[in-house]
Amino acid sequence: MPPQPSVTGMSRKGDPYDNAVAENFFSCLKCELVYLRRYDSRRAAAADLFAYIEAFYNTVRPHSALGRLPPRAFDHQLHTFTA
Repeated sequence: MPPQPSVTGMSRKGDPYDNAVAENFFSCLKCELVYLRRYDSRRAAAADLFAYIEAFYNTVRPHSALGRLPPRAFDHQLHTFTA
């Protein structure tokens, strides 16, 4: 089979393949939680991760992509305007 030309693809900001939001989340998670603690078990780590995401990241921590609002406040605001 002869070699086929290949085209490399790089997604732009806002495209579905843009992973900047996920990269930022994991960066924050590591700096604000994981690197600051030592876990005795996988279960303890999972419980702490769940608490971080549900009790802090989604409710308190502002996100630049959401106009400096926490995700729950943004979601509430979105549903208030659409209702």
